[in-house]
Amino acid sequence: MSSTDARDRAHAALKAAQDKIDLLAGIRPFLIDLSLRENPVGSRVGQTIDEKMAILPRLREFGFKNISLGTLDYAIPDELEVDDDFMRKLRDTGADLRGCFAFTAIGLVDADGRFTPDPSQVKLRDYGVPNTVHEIYLSPFGMAKMYDLDTLKRSIPASVQWLIDNVKGENGGPPRIFINIVDGCDAFAETPDDTFDVLELIGSLPIEGITMEDDRGTYMPFQVGAYVAAARAILPERMKILVHLHAGGGFENASMIEALLNGADGAWGGLPKQAAVIGHASLGELLANLARVKNREIDGMFRMKELLPLATSLQVLDENGPVPDDLPVLGNNAYRLSLSSFRQIDERFMDLPPERIGGQYRYRICPVVSDAEPVRGRLAEVTGEAPGTYDDAVVDTMIRLMRRDLRAGVRIDYDEPANLIQLHARATNPPAPLSTAMQVTHEH
Repeated sequence: MSSTDARDRAHAALKAAQDKIDLLAGIRPFLIDLSLRENPVGSRVGQTIDEKMAILPRLREFGFKNISLGTLDYAIPDELEVDDDFMRKLRDTGADLRGCFAFTAIGLVDADGRFTPDPSQVKLRDYGVPNTVHEIYLSPFGMAKMYDLDTLKRSIPASVQWLIDNVKGENGGPPRIFINIVDGCDAFAETPDDTFDVLELIGSLPIEGITMEDDRGTYMPFQVGAYVAAARAILPERMKILVHLHAGGGFENASMIEALLNGADGAWGGLPKQAAVIGHASLGELLANLARVKNREIDGMFRMKELLPLATSLQVLDENGPVPDDLPVLGNNAYRLSLSSFRQIDERFMDLPPERIGGQYRYRICPVVSDAEPVRGRLAEVTGEAPGTYDDAVVDTMIRLMRRDLRAGVRIDYDEPANLIQLHARATNPPAPLSTAMQVTHEH
């Protein structure tokens, strides 16, 4: 192969990547926010009805046009949940429910052709919620003990028709319906032809689209992308495809990008990270990553400079505790510089400085790597003095002392304010002997 041919192939590879960036930059994502359900499901304490009443307007103010109020297809349907109380209160107070959804389960048609709506469908009607994400299972494991494939095929059209006939949609029209394939990735992987048959059936119905999940977070990004592409090939162009991806294997945000690149229109999920399992490809992270590629649509859709404070405040509420420090994008350490060269700059390709999503840079001390900027910046945070107060010679000595302490076997958390102040005192005054250094609070 000639050098010219090799370079042509290399340039083609780079262009293919840039083409994907350009696609992501032009997407107008369709999102259904689930911060009122997805996040509290996996939290330690959940949400009260009063907290839900306070959260809903905040989600609208941020820019969400489609919001799920909760789930009605839960186990033991006669034992009501906070979601039931919340929806009934919204109904009884005459709240504006445009763009509001609730999750429901499919009703079933028996062998004699009799249809029985699921209790969640009846609740949807009675609570006055105008739209629904209507859930089915499609893999052999998912359908087991619920229904077989033939029953599912009979039931999907009948269940959709019941919703159209019985649920009052927005402005008096029909309800907006998405069908969520809870085990969608399993279905594509295990029984693709049966899945295609059901998708063709769904494609003939008067609904808005489908959603599909990787509900355990076990599928690789390239697999999720392939399943979305397969669904896109089967469904009519008018139908939207949304995804919901859990964080079981750590693939979730990469899988979200693959889904968008392969024809997905958007996603549903909570704004913060926590979810029913150990996290999910949250809408907060998705919006941040679209901002990273300079997406042209999201600034007109959402109050992007409120993203970080809103998402973190909701997670603190749900968890009744702090956001994990090392959570990407939304965590406390995501924008605490430990080394000046880690700073993200708006003008640099693919960087996302915190100001873009409503945050700001802060600093943390890591003895092995921290240079002058984080040392000076953390001092300013701790003391309230201006960073310029601390001259170069003192800061340089602080860095040297941290290295000497570690070489001597002394392990100190210099990020802790009291330890940092003592380090600064040591650097300002004649060096203390090692025995004095070891009197600082430290961990062996």
